[in-house]
Amino acid sequence: MKKKFSKFLLLIILTIAMTTSLNVKAATSKTVNSEAELKEALNDSNIRAIILGSDIETTEKINIMRDVTIDGNNKTIKYVGTFGSSGSKDNTVWGGIYVLQVYKSNVTLKNIKLTGGNAGLLINGGHVTFDGRIDVSGNGFGGIELGKGSGVSSSPTLTINDNAEIINTTESPDKPTIWVPSDTTGAVIEIGNTEFPLNSGEELSLDEINALEESIENPETSDSLLLNIFFLSIFVILSSYAFKKILNKE
Repeated sequence: MKKKFSKFLLLIILTIAMTTSLNVKAATSKTVNSEAELKEALNDSNIRAIILGSDIETTEKINIMRDVTIDGNNKTIKYVGTFGSSGSKDNTVWGGIYVLQVYKSNVTLKNIKLTGGNAGLLINGGHVTFDGRIDVSGNGFGGIELGKGSGVSSSPTLTINDNAEIINTTESPDKPTIWVPSDTTGAVIEIGNTEFPLNSGEELSLDEINALEESIENPETSDSLLLNIFFLSIFVILSSYAFKKILNKE
């Protein structure tokens, strides 16, 4: 009787353990369709990946204060609130509004558009990794700020993976795609395991970002130049030698 009871008890324990395990796994990712659902998911530390199921409009800056992956699923987060003390709807009025702020956390962003804010993204002493298409068009002051806010000592870092593409159709000289504020030091862009430190007040256009990527993707460019110079030198020497032979014959 005791053996049967022990087996029955063990079966119950195993069933509970398996159910708990399945529930934990099920809670590691969540699809959201609204501002409220997005904030709720960000507040749940069990959720490691958040997937956008539809475009989301928000009237507040979305703060990300823990490690998480946000898969935009080719959807958009758009800020539709006001700016500054005047309550303006014009995003060229400064109000410190970023669509997303990553605060001292490691965050991966995939296939997402961030638009409508003063800027699309603030990396505030955090580390953000880009995968897929990251669109920061339509923001009033530019795309992505790498900064350090009050009480932040860690350097902001942006890693651009090989499969990542940054989009900014509204870039202009006064609306850069990436910039570092004048009060920030130590900002870094990482491409292909190579780090590019950025200076205080530095701004980067898409062309400059692409140039950094090309310098990593095509390191043989400099080697090819040296090789061409080498072959040109050989050609000049041989041509000179042949020319001297001809003169001597004459």
